[in-house]
Amino acid sequence: MDSCLFCRIIAGEIPGDFVLQEDDVVAFRDINPKAPVHVLVVPRMHVSSVSELARTSPAILAAMADAAQRIADAETGGHFRWIFNTGENAGQTVFHVHGHVLGGGTLGWSPA
Repeated sequence: MDSCLFCRIIAGEIPGDFVLQEDDVVAFRDINPKAPVHVLVVPRMHVSSVSELARTSPAILAAMADAAQRIADAETGGHFRWIFNTGENAGQTVFHVHGHVLGGGTLGWSPA
């Protein structure tokens, strides 16, 4: 996808502060962090939503979950929140699935 911001970051056309690069998944720091640690975990393949990824490529979603945990282990003592925004009304601004790994301190709001 030539116009997709994350596809362009993955391709190296736009710089990213990568913390992980693997065959199917990459992770880079969010440019507008909402927590002391805010890393985006992104599949290399272009898929627009987490539900679509779960339906079409569950192994890649599992690889994303594993990457999120490893990043949290390295940067937050293993404690983290993993958030997916799906759809414009839910706050999704880049329509390439990505999970936000948030941590690095006591986080505010919790749905529980």
